[in-house]
Parts: sequence; C-alpha cells; structure tokens
Amino acid sequence: MNRMDVTEKIISAKVAKGLRWSDVARRLGRSKEWTTALCLGQMTATPQQAQALGEIFGLTQEEQQWLQVVPSKGSLPTAVPTDPLIYRWYEVVSVYGSTIKELIHEEFGDGIMSAIDFNMDIQREADPKGDRVRVVLSGKFLPYKEY
Repeated sequence: MNRMDVTEKIISAKVAKGLRWSDVARRLGRSKEWTTALCLGQMTATPQQAQALGEIFGLTQEEQQWLQVVPSKGSLPTAVPTDPLIYRWYEVVSVYGSTIKELIHEEFGDGIMSAIDFNMDIQREADPKGDRVRVVLSGKFLPYKEY
C-alpha cells in the first residue's frame, strides 16, 4: 500500500457516495481547495483530519496513517501535462508567466510568491455567453535577501 492507493480509494468512495469536495471540506472545517489537494495526495493531514476522512471514506487505520505522511508535492505524470484542463494552466503560465513575473517584480521588487503561505479560491461566475471559471491565487511575497 502507498499514498496513491489511498487517493484512489478516496476518489472511488467519493463517487460511490455521491459526495462533493465542498461537503468533505465542511466536515473537515477547511476550504474545498485545500481539502481537495489533501485528498488528492498533495497535502499532509493532521491525525484529526485523517480520522475524519477515515469516517467519510471508510479508510482503515493504515490508510489514515498514509494521509499523515508528507507527500511529494507537484507530482504530475508527465513534464508537459496532457490532461486538457491542466494543460490550459500550463499554457497560461507559458503565455503569461513572464508578464506575471514582470508585474510582480515591478510592484514588489525581486522575490517570489509563496506556494506555501498561499490561498486559492475557485468559483463559478455566471455569464450570459457561458459560465466562467474564477480562480483567485494569493501567496505571500517573499523577497530575496542580501547576505
């Protein structure tokens, strides 16, 4: 057994029970974005969160322990994503990455946006021409230090 096995069990149980990630997040007391990342193997659960997920998804003690192991983050199966939705994010960064970098540096100086001290919000935005996906990313600015 490994973390990927637990992720697959969680997804199977979610489908079988007809759950939404927002339902699971409410039970955990966290955002749907963070909770989904946790359930998909990108975050580390506390013992209490692992137990709650165990109750929701019918996980064994061993499977709950796997939820508490620090994962390899950012792991995608290929260097360039092949899933169409994930590829569009790759495309956004390819096309607008240098613009985002330039504007962040102009506003904040030399540094990076943290993906550790980070928030994300995903919402549906009604539009008469077709609903839109609204994604807000908010990361702490971390300046490079002189030494």
